[in-house]
Amino acid sequence: MTWEVFSIIGTIAFAISGAIVAMEEEYDIFGVYLLGIVTAFGGGAIRNSLIGVPVSALWGQTVMFQIALVSITLVFLFPHKSLTHWNRWGNYFDAVGLSAFAIQGALFAVKLGLPVSAAVVAAILTGSGGGIVRDLLAGRRPLVLKHEVYAVWAAIAGVIIGMRWIESDLLLYTLFVVITALRIISYIYKWSLPFKSLKPTIIKNK
Repeated sequence: MTWEVFSIIGTIAFAISGAIVAMEEEYDIFGVYLLGIVTAFGGGAIRNSLIGVPVSALWGQTVMFQIALVSITLVFLFPHKSLTHWNRWGNYFDAVGLSAFAIQGALFAVKLGLPVSAAVVAAILTGSGGGIVRDLLAGRRPLVLKHEVYAVWAAIAGVIIGMRWIESDLLLYTLFVVITALRIISYIYKWSLPFKSLKPTIIKNK
């Protein structure tokens, strides 16, 4: 039941996130639906292909596809004036999707009896895979590849679940809230990981 709840939360959040990005890039209605669906299910497809689960298993999730389509439709029909600040809201929905799918992916790996390393990989790929595909299709540099703190939160969720440190539903929902909050805080305050630039330094003449 917990796995299904996180699947629904992640599907709604990432479908909305993909639709918002598509509208920001001025895609037509087909592009909005396509990017929303790809964002919602891309991470699961990548995860399945790496841990040995047939990607075709996604086609059996009829209810999830219906939920994604309804979510995208509602966003598309939202009044235009109310979408002016949705660049920020898109990042908030992305944070919810990252957290929900990271936990769902890790739980999926644990359910299959895979080691901790697999749970971490499943959490990262499920949590950020859809966003990577979304950003690439939108012509943007994926968040996970920036120095911005993003996939680290998914990895932390994967370690916690993979180590079986928490198993009760209440603690899993608490972890979901914590990971979502950390991602939003890192976005608001622009936390970043250490990085090194190889671009030549440009010295401006005074």
